[in-house]
Amino acid sequence: MNELSKETSPYLLQHAQNPVHWKAWNATTLSNAKTNNKLIIVSIGYSACHWCHVMEHESFEDHEVAQTMNANFTSIKVDREERPDVDAVYMKAIQIMTGRGGWPLNIVTLPDGRPIWGGTYFRKSEWINALEQLQTLYREQPEKMIEYAEKLALGLASLQPIPTTKTVEEPSQELLIPLIEKWKKSFDWEFGGMARAPKFMMPTNYAFLMRYGFQKNDQELLDFVDLTLTKMAYGGLFDTIDGGFSRYSVDMKWHVPHFEKMAYDNGQLLSLYADAYKRTKNPLYQEVIEKTITFATREWLTNEGAFYSALDADSLNAEQHLEEGAFYVWTKPELQQLLQDDFEIFSAVYNIHEFGHWENGNYVLIQNQTLETIASEYKIDLAILHSKKKTWEKLLFESREKRNKPRLDDKCLTSWNAIMLKGYVDAYKALAEESYLQVALRNGAFIVEKLWVPEGNLWHSYKNEQSSINGFLEDYASVIAAFIALYEVTFDEKWLQHAKQLTDYTLDHFYDESQTFFAFKSDLDEALIIPHYETEDNVIPASNSIMAHNLFQLSVYYHQSHYEKIAKKMVFAIVPLVDYPSAFSNWLDLFLSFSEQNKELAICGATAKLEATIFHSYYLPNVLIAGTSTASTLPFLAQRYLEGATLFYLCQNKTCDLPRHSFKEVYEDLKSKP
Repeated sequence: MNELSKETSPYLLQHAQNPVHWKAWNATTLSNAKTNNKLIIVSIGYSACHWCHVMEHESFEDHEVAQTMNANFTSIKVDREERPDVDAVYMKAIQIMTGRGGWPLNIVTLPDGRPIWGGTYFRKSEWINALEQLQTLYREQPEKMIEYAEKLALGLASLQPIPTTKTVEEPSQELLIPLIEKWKKSFDWEFGGMARAPKFMMPTNYAFLMRYGFQKNDQELLDFVDLTLTKMAYGGLFDTIDGGFSRYSVDMKWHVPHFEKMAYDNGQLLSLYADAYKRTKNPLYQEVIEKTITFATREWLTNEGAFYSALDADSLNAEQHLEEGAFYVWTKPELQQLLQDDFEIFSAVYNIHEFGHWENGNYVLIQNQTLETIASEYKIDLAILHSKKKTWEKLLFESREKRNKPRLDDKCLTSWNAIMLKGYVDAYKALAEESYLQVALRNGAFIVEKLWVPEGNLWHSYKNEQSSINGFLEDYASVIAAFIALYEVTFDEKWLQHAKQLTDYTLDHFYDESQTFFAFKSDLDEALIIPHYETEDNVIPASNSIMAHNLFQLSVYYHQSHYEKIAKKMVFAIVPLVDYPSAFSNWLDLFLSFSEQNKELAICGATAKLEATIFHSYYLPNVLIAGTSTASTLPFLAQRYLEGATLFYLCQNKTCDLPRHSFKEVYEDLKSKP
C-alpha cells in the first residue's frame, strides 16, 4: 500500500493518494527490498517542482503505471530537500549515465541500492516500457545488471574530492587573473548574467565578482555586476508586485521565470543586494531588499520565528486547474480594467507588448528602461511616476491576492533558515532597519531551541512542532555562518561560542582528514552506496566552501591555528585546479581572504556596537570585524579594552597597528592602503 500519508514532507504528501505503493526512504523499506529481492525505483523531487507535478499527473496517478510498478518494484519517493544526501548520490549516477540531470529524478537500482538505469522526466509509455524491459532483464539475466552496477559504482567512487597533497603550498593570487579573463568571455553584456538560457541567479558568483572588482579596481567587473543585478531586479524573475525572486528564468532576459520561489535563493539574494547597495547606494537595490523582506516575512515567517521553504510554481487557475505561473501573470484586458487611464504609461514601464508577452495572451511584468527615461518620454515629473508605480503595484497586489495562491511548502529546513537569517542580518547591515535584526535574532533563537539538541547535533527539518532527520554538513556550515553574522552585528559572544561549538562537533563527525574535506553525512548515520563530499558551488555554495570560510573567520577570533590550517588545506587544494570559476566562486572568494588586502578590525569601547553600525554601512568585503563594549576574553579582543575610551585596532597577519580613536581614521587608512 501507499505509505506516504504517514510522512510530513509536503512533497511526499502530494503523492499520498497515488495508486503507486510508494514507500519512504528508511531502513525498513530498504531492508524489505533486499529480502524480497526486488528492484527499487527511487523517484526524487520537491514540492515546488513543475515537471515533478507533470509526471505525477501523467504517470503516478495512472492505474496502468501503478500496476507495473507495484507488481515488480519497491517504489520509494524522496523529497530531495529532506534528503539531499540521497539526491546527491543518485544525481551523480544519472549524470554519469546520461550526461545531464534535473528533477524529477527517477532511477532504478538493484535491491541493495546500487543504480543501474535512470533519467529525469518520462512520458507514460516510455516509463512503462523501460520498467518492463528492466524487470525482464533482471529476471532472465541478473548477472548483466550486477556487472553494470559494479562498473557504475567504480565510476561514482572516482568522483570523490579533488586530490590533495599532504603539504600546504600557498598558490599565488595571480592565478585569479586568467580565470577572470576567461569568465568575462561568458558575460551577457545586454541583460547581464551568463550568455545562455536558462539563467540561474547564482548569487555567490556575483558576490565574488563584486568583491574581486572592488579590491582590484576593475570597473568593468563592477559595471557587469550592476548590469546583472539591475536586469534581475527589473523582472519578471523578480516579483515587483509582491517581492521575492523565482528560481530561474527560462530565457536570456530574466523575463519568464520558473515560477517557484525558494527560501535559499531569496536569503542569498538579500545578502547580495545588501552588499551591492552598500557599494553603490542604488535605490533600486534598496527597493529589492525591502520588497523581498516584506514578502518573506509575510509568506514564510512562522509564529515560532522559523521560515518555511518555498512556494510552488503551480497554482489553481480560473478553471481550478493547476497551472504554472497562473498566480503571477496578467492579460491585457485585466490590466486595462484595473489601470484605466494609466494603462498606456503602465504599459511603457512594464512592457505590455511584444517584449513583455509570455504566451497565450499572458504577460509577465518586466522593465527594460529606467523610470527617468520613461518620465522624460511622457513628459511627466519623475517623482509623480515613482508615486504612480507604487500605486499600481499596490492595486495589482490587492487584485492578485484574490487569486488562488501557489501551494506552500511548510517544512522548515535548518540550512535554509540559516541562509535566510544571514540575509536578514546583511539587510540590517545595509539599511540599519532594526526590525530586520529582530527577525534574525528570533530565528537564531529558534535554531538553538528547536533544531540543536544537548547531544551536540543539529536536526535537518522541522514541521508540526517536531524536528527530524539528523543534520547534514549543509546545516552545520550554514548555521555556523549565520551565527558568526549575528555576532558581527550584536557583538554578543554567545553567537561565536555557539559557532565554535558546532564547528568542533563538525570536525569530530564530518571531517575526513584523509580527504582534507568534510563528508556530507555525519559518521553517526548509516552510509549510502558511496560517501559524498560536496565541493562544487552551485545555486547554493558547496557546504565545504562555507565550512572553509567559517574556519577561517573563527581562526581569527579564537587565534585557533588548527582551524586556519584546515581552511588553508581545503582552499589551496581547490584553487590551483579550478578551470570553470563559476562552479568554485565561493572558494575563490575565500582565496581572496588570504591576500595581503585582507584585514581585521577590533572595536573596543562603550560605543562599539554603534560604531559597528557605521562600519557595516560601507562595503568592505576584505575586513573581518569584532568588537566589545566591556573587557573580553575572546582571544582576538583580549587586553584591548580600555575603560572610558573607544579604540579601533586595524590588524593584518596577526599584527595590529596602534589603536585609532575614530572609525573615520580607520576608513581613511583602508582607502589609502587597499
